[in-house]
Amino acid sequence: MIAPRRLKLRHPGGTTRLVVGAGELERGADHLAEWLEGRTVFVITSPRVRGLHGGRLRWLDRRVARRIDLEVPEGEAAKAVSVADGLWNRMLEAGGKRDSRLIAFGGGSVGDLGGFLAGTFLRGIEFVQFPTTLLAQVDASIGGKTGIDLAGGKNTVGLFHHPAAVVSDTAVLSTLPPAELRSGLVEVVKMAYLLDPPLLQQVEEGLPELLTGRPERLVEVVAGAAAAKIQVVERDPAEGGLRRLLNFGHTLGHALEGALGYRGLRHGEAVAYGMLFALRLARHRGLPEEDAARLRSLLATFDLPDLPSGGRLVTSDLMRRMGRDKKAVEGGLVWVLPRRIGRGEAVADLPSALVESELENFLASPLSG
Repeated sequence: MIAPRRLKLRHPGGTTRLVVGAGELERGADHLAEWLEGRTVFVITSPRVRGLHGGRLRWLDRRVARRIDLEVPEGEAAKAVSVADGLWNRMLEAGGKRDSRLIAFGGGSVGDLGGFLAGTFLRGIEFVQFPTTLLAQVDASIGGKTGIDLAGGKNTVGLFHHPAAVVSDTAVLSTLPPAELRSGLVEVVKMAYLLDPPLLQQVEEGLPELLTGRPERLVEVVAGAAAAKIQVVERDPAEGGLRRLLNFGHTLGHALEGALGYRGLRHGEAVAYGMLFALRLARHRGLPEEDAARLRSLLATFDLPDLPSGGRLVTSDLMRRMGRDKKAVEGGLVWVLPRRIGRGEAVADLPSALVESELENFLASPLSG
């Protein structure tokens, strides 16, 4: 049995404690007893997560004054303005107070929504993250980003609101299908390629075993990715510079998700295609071919679904969607591009004509160089 890994993220609002290990949700009372004692706690979750893992939170009822479970739709549908509005009102009607607590118990969408609710309800209440997908454990639950979607773009309304704690139980990952594990590992690759080459090698060498979902095998990868992200967030908590590197692959990735109505591509799969496209742009700025080929080769083993054909993805529409990306500035899009393995840069001066031309070529043959 691998011992749990404990980390800390220091930010302007205080410190977030993180624990990564197999079986940590059942030991949640050890981590959070004082934080929960005598409080009203709102548990934001989805029906599927509640059905699969709700029993892991039985200890919660012995610790809190009141527990109120609030179910939300599965996936990205949870991050609608109407869902947030309904939950704010239910929390108010239930007598929620400034010292009430909130637990986000689910994947990345539940975490984004739960953090946003906590950050805005009564001008802010404390919350914790219990992420139940690999993608959420390695990325979405860490760093304080919260958000909901508008029709025009993903995460376009949100705020920074850090959780008091993140409890990542790798035992819950054994219920995920291989495609969902691969999607989460894409976010590990995203960070490792630009920030932590040894972690990249760890994924390359251990991919078949990681995809079995063995909790003990995943502890080190989840903790390694979390540590890499913590280093960046502590240096740039409000995404003013260095933290933008964590958006590698997301500019086109988010546009693909939106164009497809958040159906047909998992988030990590869309980000993988976004990274492949970014490699094309990076070659114009001197990225060595051997470094680009290494990432293409790794992503080729992830069994990415084909991008839809038949006119569902149109260059002009994707360009328009990317222009509304929340990372865009008045001068245009900011692209996160690798300079070499272990080093990236944020680029704001790529000619629109170049991007559009490369995007045309990419849509015609996305897996080629």
